[in-house]
Amino acid sequence: MNTFLFFNISGGEVMVIFMFVLIFFGSKRIPEMARTFGRTIRQVRQATDQIKRDIEHSARDIKNEANENVQSFKKTIEENNK
Repeated sequence: MNTFLFFNISGGEVMVIFMFVLIFFGSKRIPEMARTFGRTIRQVRQATDQIKRDIEHSARDIKNEANENVQSFKKTIEENNK
């Protein structure tokens, strides 16, 4: 599937956009902009991964605490039934 079809952009429109970027920013700034864009994407991915890890750790901690509470509750019930 052509990626440009998703945005409903034809090849000619892509060329016009590319020419506009080239004229507006100049050929020297395009690699710099691409590097900056790449760094930004990498930072967003790292932040997303960190948030996922934090959520997983929190969920694991909550699960462990809940299991400890259940075990404590069962122990209390068993002691009271003796």
